[in-house]
Amino acid sequence: MIDVHYWPTNNGIKVTILLEELGIPYRIVPVNLGRGDQFADDFLAISPNNRMPAIVDTEPCGGGPALSVFESAAILFYLAEKEGRFWPQDDVHARYEIVQWVVWQAANQGPKFGERGHFAQVPESAGDQSYARRRFDDEVHRLYGVLNNRLYDRRYVAGDTYTIADIAAYPYTMSWRQQGIDLDEFRYVRRWFEEISARPGVQRGLAVTAGPPEDPASLSAEELERRRGILFNQRARPAP
Repeated sequence: MIDVHYWPTNNGIKVTILLEELGIPYRIVPVNLGRGDQFADDFLAISPNNRMPAIVDTEPCGGGPALSVFESAAILFYLAEKEGRFWPQDDVHARYEIVQWVVWQAANQGPKFGERGHFAQVPESAGDQSYARRRFDDEVHRLYGVLNNRLYDRRYVAGDTYTIADIAAYPYTMSWRQQGIDLDEFRYVRRWFEEISARPGVQRGLAVTAGPPEDPASLSAEELERRRGILFNQRARPAP
């Protein structure tokens, strides 16, 4: 059994899509980011960067005690290697073609898209954000171009076969409208996006929840302020 410490963000969705594509049993352990569950000691024991997702595999390869893995890219590598699907292990060229694109997603697409979303929501009271918004709008556009150029002569990100490279990149393209992107400008991304969206395993992965949605109107002003304090402008946690 795989325990998935999860909240339905883009990084969490990567993991549920892969699990559904693999068809292996798993259990969702909700990590309510707004409430601050990611700072609980038991969660930090398996995800010391206080970010989700993280998994705990109670039956790791080779036996032994339960194995925990944090960081979504590392989780994709682990699960695909364990199950022998979506990441070939016997061809070094194919293996590292996939590795570099999963790392591209984790190091470029994910962070830059996230920064773009963050600065788009910063209130005017925080000061002039025009440079940051322009910087990350341009970077998101550039990265769509990288993906589009990659896909113009191949069906999937890493070649002719659907792999964890596609699973890693797909969730970050789902909000292309909110990202200010005209997908018609990137026709090869559109073709790829529509094909991935139609996969039953992807649809099942997207349907996974962490329980009923929370109504922000039900939260007091004090609780909303507390949550803002733990979610933004974090600094280093002191060592024990």
